Amino acid sequence: MPKAIRVHEYGGPEVMRYEDVETRAPGPGQIRVRQTAIGVNFIDIYFRSGVYKAPELPFVPGKEGAGEVVAVGEGVSLFRPGDRVAYGSASGTYAEEVVLDAKEAVSVPEGVADETAAAMMLKGLTAQYLLRRTYAVQPGDTILFHAAAGGVGLIATQWAKHLGATVIGTVGSADKAELARQHGCDHVILYRDEDFAARVKDITGGKGCAVVYDGVGKATYPASLDCLRPFGMFVSFGNASGVIDDFSIGLLGQKGSLYATRPTLFTHTADRASLEAMAEDLFGVVRSGAVKIPVHGRARLKDAQKVHTELAGRQTTGATVMTP
Repeated sequence: MPKAIRVHEYGGPEVMRYEDVETRAPGPGQIRVRQTAIGVNFIDIYFRSGVYKAPELPFVPGKEGAGEVVAVGEGVSLFRPGDRVAYGSASGTYAEEVVLDAKEAVSVPEGVADETAAAMMLKGLTAQYLLRRTYAVQPGDTILFHAAAGGVGLIATQWAKHLGATVIGTVGSADKAELARQHGCDHVILYRDEDFAARVKDITGGKGCAVVYDGVGKATYPASLDCLRPFGMFVSFGNASGVIDDFSIGLLGQKGSLYATRPTLFTHTADRASLEAMAEDLFGVVRSGAVKIPVHGRARLKDAQKVHTELAGRQTTGATVMTP
């Protein structure tokens, strides 16, 4: 019987149990995948802890993975058994086998390993919609990316540099600063030691940035707004330090007629044509070598508790991938 991580009640890493689960046949429009690699993301912590609610308890966490199709349901024409696929917005991927809607998966092209695909679908597609769809980064733009040494950050900063931007990143330690510099950051700010808004003003000669990409949340708001030029855009796409609970729309006017948005990957990928176009864009920059997918953590699925403890403690850089 295949194994999976199941959460029976919301809480800390200890609520995740490694258990036998029944294998179900794929329903209409679905595929069953034997996973070879499982991506780990901060959103998994939000669901495990109850910040985001699962449809029901118990549930299997996880959004991201890659593997081989072993069965297809009625009406599926996109894939056949034996196809290599990856996905970043599925459900229940902390498992040896997963059943998902075929429309959530994309084919993995030759030259992209399963581990790389599992490490980059959610984070890489997030970088894609941030840089290419939410605020389209142009040559000559100066941008600020918080948590530049994180999973999304290391992909996004390389990509932004490839697009011709001057990239400022914030990180929490000297080791992470060096990593960020290696992955596209022109300027790195140690946000625990420095006033990052003041440093951004220095770096930009008082002009500010075209856009701030903020997956940190509570700890970087509202100072992120002080990093923007007039009419600049504040993009809040996560809350690793806690939810922003005191957002004031009036501040946008006071600080330069700013724009603010809170996009999610799942809205962008809900449309099949958009998902395919985004994945093609992502695979393109990875296969060309312009963007490298750094996998710095590897673990077994049964050790998911330890993986979550390290991720929540900001002890990780780049992507972590679990194998069944």
